[in-house]
Amino acid sequence: MPGVPERQTHDYKRNGTTTLFAALEVATGKVSADACYQRHTNAEFLKFLKLVAKAHPRVKLHVIVDNYATHNHPNVKAWLARNPRVTLHFTPTSCSWLNMVEIFFGIITRQAIRRGTFHSVKDLRDAIRRFIDAYNDRCEPFTWTKTADELLTKIKRQTTSSTR
Repeated sequence: MPGVPERQTHDYKRNGTTTLFAALEVATGKVSADACYQRHTNAEFLKFLKLVAKAHPRVKLHVIVDNYATHNHPNVKAWLARNPRVTLHFTPTSCSWLNMVEIFFGIITRQAIRRGTFHSVKDLRDAIRRFIDAYNDRCEPFTWTKTADELLTKIKRQTTSSTR
């Protein structure tokens, strides 16, 4: 509740985690996320890319990703070379906020996952699936509130602190 500190009992038990890969259709706001995995390796990322490519046949796909090593693995590069209609675009370091699906990750974290009680990974995955289904029923495209020039200025901003 507002104004009440967050608490956790002494017997809190973490029942597992999952890795969620998701794609956001910029034009509609719809999220495609049929991919919860135990791990976050290039193999799982490739499975996800193949799902996205299959869901959108015969169109060019532009996928924006962060600089996580999994996204730039040689296996991923080899698959992309064989599938030239899929192009990965990497956000600059510390600029994952440019990736609109990160906005969705923040929404699902706040509204469905944080402070949730999940007795198993299956319960967690089911909660994620229910949230995404409901979200897609009411989704709308995200709208930037800043101009392109303001965004580019933020990206190019130099750090002013020195660690020496």
